[in-house]
Amino acid sequence: APSGGSARIDEGKQGVVDKAWPVLDAEAEPGFAVLRGLALHKLLQMLPGIAEPERAGAAERYLLRTGADWPPSEREKALASVTSILADPGFGQLFAPSSRAEVAIMGSLEVKGKKRSISGKIDRLAVTPDTVSIVDYKTNRPAPASLAEVPPAYVLQLALYRALLQPLYPGRTVKAALLFTEAPRLIELPASALDDALARLTGA
Repeated sequence: APSGGSARIDEGKQGVVDKAWPVLDAEAEPGFAVLRGLALHKLLQMLPGIAEPERAGAAERYLLRTGADWPPSEREKALASVTSILADPGFGQLFAPSSRAEVAIMGSLEVKGKKRSISGKIDRLAVTPDTVSIVDYKTNRPAPASLAEVPPAYVLQLALYRALLQPLYPGRTVKAALLFTEAPRLIELPASALDDALARLTGA
């Protein structure tokens, strides 16, 4: 899976697994940060399909159900974060009617001489006549201030998505970015960084 691909970059080195992440450790009790992140992902998935005047009310109802045990201040922060993202003109294309949420993707790549099956889910996919934009949501606290502070695993995750999408959209530029919901901050990943991350994994 792209979200765990970094464990294969350096063979012989043991990957570090976050025990609070339920996808990697099904028996672990999800921490608050994980639950909050899942709620923000769900809101960013659902709200763009709801008429703008009704979004705030829908978000509040959802957070009251999902975050019933959260401190009220945390529900307010989550609502403010999602509201500011959807209201930001700079993010407009990502949530346009032509964009899609939770796009499943699968394919195969050659990794160090072996064909590997890859599957994952793109948080947001926006396609225009010239460009394909991949966006993955992250809930890091605090959010990285620049590309230099972005964990390498995140870059690799989007490099894998990009590699799978490029053959499907010939003639279009496939761009990738990380949307850190806490700031909120969109950090675009240069093609060179994506190429380097993929080369390290594949041995190219």
